[in-house]
Amino acid sequence: MPWSDRNLRRLAGVEKGGMEEPDDDRPLVTAAQRDRRQFTALYERNVDAVHAYVYRRVDNRAEAEDITSLVFQKALANLDRFEWRGVPFVAWLLRIAANAVTNHWRRVSREQPMADLDGPEPAPADPADIDALERRALLFRLVRTLPVDQRRVIEMRFADERGIREIARELNRTESAVKQLQYRAIQNLRAQLQKSPGKKRSGEANA
Repeated sequence: MPWSDRNLRRLAGVEKGGMEEPDDDRPLVTAAQRDRRQFTALYERNVDAVHAYVYRRVDNRAEAEDITSLVFQKALANLDRFEWRGVPFVAWLLRIAANAVTNHWRRVSREQPMADLDGPEPAPADPADIDALERRALLFRLVRTLPVDQRRVIEMRFADERGIREIARELNRTESAVKQLQYRAIQNLRAQLQKSPGKKRSGEANA
């Protein structure tokens, strides 16, 4: 679903500092390099950040999902080549994603030579840009952990940008009940975000 940056900022103030996840990718990478079955944990931790990066550059949900899947296939195939050098594992994934998006636009330009194609933006190199992607991914994961009713209200309100009255009709609830669900969901998200300590930079991917 296309969450806008404006709505992400509205939702629980996630753009404030001190809300990043702890940097525990190193043990996950080590485990996956020893046993490829452990790669699932890396996928689940980073898929939202990669998908958000890709979606903003192709603006098509189906294509973004296909490219994101390809990114993780390539990452798994080349995992033994990964080395730590000062930035998070997700930076390596975003470099793969940047190449995949570039290849996507090259293919599209061949198929539609007269189209006005701007192509992708480069993968973020600034740690602040990577932090923003990770905060976005963390929020997506936390939303999925909310109770079903709270999650539906948050998704309809902040992703689909629907009004309280419309949500109340669809969920067969009173407007007051929808507002209460939204309030509880935001409180839950804020509590979870505040539990996430600041990130310690410990590694960089060697592309």
